[in-house]
Amino acid sequence: MAGKKESTFINMVLVLFIVTLVASATLGYVYELTKEPIANAKMAKKLKAIKQVVPAFDNNPSEEMYSVEMPDGGNLEFYPAKMQGKLVGTAIKTYTNKGFSGLVWLMVGLKPDGTIQEIAVLEHKETPGLGSKMAGPFKDQFKDKNPSAFKLNVVKDGGNVDAITAATISSRAFCDAVDRAYKAYMQKNKGVEAISSATTKSSNKHQKKGGLN
Repeated sequence: MAGKKESTFINMVLVLFIVTLVASATLGYVYELTKEPIANAKMAKKLKAIKQVVPAFDNNPSEEMYSVEMPDGGNLEFYPAKMQGKLVGTAIKTYTNKGFSGLVWLMVGLKPDGTIQEIAVLEHKETPGLGSKMAGPFKDQFKDKNPSAFKLNVVKDGGNVDAITAATISSRAFCDAVDRAYKAYMQKNKGVEAISSATTKSSNKHQKKGGLN
């Protein structure tokens, strides 16, 4: 009797093992089968967002992409857009963890001087309906604004942004994501600006000397 129970138990374990093995193999196969199409779809979505937020370009921003690590461990992705080798804008995939329901991902397009060109909403888990509001008139108020003068806070917090009605938290989160992109961009390009500024001052200095002579 004990031997029969032991045999039944072994058979059950063996069947369970086979089922698990088959299920794992099936999942692995499905993953490999769908991995490339999913990756291509994500890339297409990202490229579409890049085109939405920066001026026309003739390079491949994805090939020149670089990332900047944030203090909270996250990363911002920078996609330089160029026309005939000249930088015309940078698309920045940015995020905030201050959303009402978690992370909010945006693609923010900045002109070379940091002025906001356009913004596209990539992903969020906010209250249904807010996505269309964030992607509509709300984001339009950021267009052609330079955060050096345009305060990226809602009016209630002393900023220049009109919050979405009954969605102050989501509006603050949106502002935070944009502000994160702008500050990271300016910090990354501070050295370039300093060199440019020094070159301009040096040029002006020489011109003045030339005038005196």
